Amino acid sequence: MTGSDARPLARSLLDLCRMRKLTIATAESCTGGLVAGALTDIPGSSDVVDRGFVTYSNEAKRAMLGVNASTLATFGAVSKETATQMAIGALERAGVDLAVAITGIAGPGGAVPGKPVGLVHFAAAARDGRIIHREMRFGGIGRTAVRQRSVVEALRMLMELARAPHASAKPRREAASRLRLRVARTPRRHAVKRRRPPRG
Repeated sequence: MTGSDARPLARSLLDLCRMRKLTIATAESCTGGLVAGALTDIPGSSDVVDRGFVTYSNEAKRAMLGVNASTLATFGAVSKETATQMAIGALERAGVDLAVAITGIAGPGGAVPGKPVGLVHFAAAARDGRIIHREMRFGGIGRTAVRQRSVVEALRMLMELARAPHASAKPRREAASRLRLRVARTPRRHAVKRRRPPRG
């Protein structure tokens, strides 16, 4: 799989999301924005792609996506737990329907015991509560190849979530609308309070 494999997949994903009125955000570490780049390289992608977070450092993962410091300390940046929190953070902070996160070791350096070069964790989250995780061990195929394959895998995961029958239900967005209506009515209830007569 190469970068050329990503283009038809990105186009298909955009077409599907457009048809189902779904929006997307990305949260990327080792790919440095390549997933967002693959999507926005397609003309007309702006009606689907909302934003991309490039969170290369641990501090960026905490500040931009809300990844817990304890998660990073316990499991490391390259882990299922961090990838999942990245995806959920992107979903919530962007207010989109689908989000995908990638964190891995593209190489040639960076390997630690139990986490070799080519290890990449992916997570994708949907507004309806579905979350999927995938761990890939691409091996020492080279930094460029690891990043290219990661882009393709991330697009596949987004496609998997977008294809689900209930992906376009948007239950949380409807709930948020009801909440806004309740909040809007609150000031009017308090505005009709009767004034007490002045004490003599």
